[in-house]
Amino acid sequence: MGSADDVRHPIIARPPDRRPLVAFDFDGTLTVRDSFIAFLVWRTGIVGAAFKSLALIPAALAYFGHRDRGRLKSEMTRAFLGGVSLETAHKDARRFARDRAPRLLRPDALAAWNEWRDLGAHLVIVTASPEFLVSPFAEALGAGSLIGTRLTIDSHGRITGGLDGLNCRGPEKVARLTAAFGSPLDLAAAYGDTSGDTDMLAMAREAGFRVFRGRP
Repeated sequence: MGSADDVRHPIIARPPDRRPLVAFDFDGTLTVRDSFIAFLVWRTGIVGAAFKSLALIPAALAYFGHRDRGRLKSEMTRAFLGGVSLETAHKDARRFARDRAPRLLRPDALAAWNEWRDLGAHLVIVTASPEFLVSPFAEALGAGSLIGTRLTIDSHGRITGGLDGLNCRGPEKVARLTAAFGSPLDLAAAYGDTSGDTDMLAMAREAGFRVFRGRP
């Protein structure tokens, strides 16, 4: 059994050792939809998710005023996962990945991933989704590193609903990549599909914006 730190940060970024560094966004790039929402509905059930979503209406309305995606994600996490142990959430994420990966992952994105892997690239997934959720997908794909949003955990190892640091999108993706791989950041390629990826794409020698359209 792995240590508590293995559960919290299961894939630790490490230097690319002169290999090309290639970054992939996850949701909408490697997948056809938002994996976090899909996971929450899968875990809770459609009826349960509908009831929990009703409680999120004030937070959703408030979002149109503050436009803080991290704040909205925190409210969603608290509503759906507050009080759940991180170990349990990680086990659920593994079951979710085994069950839903064939329906979530884009075949053309996987083809590009595999091409870079065959070239010896250090492949990193950089995502706004929680690290615990994306970790089983990253491990199955053979990712060298995973950089995602981290959740706050209480002294008993339970998810509180807060974010440990910033939501991993926009400039935060570049900041996290730079912290892991050094400055100046040398990205051979990067792929993404939203405005939350454009800062990362701007750092890459080869930038792919919404280039993957395939569906399982």
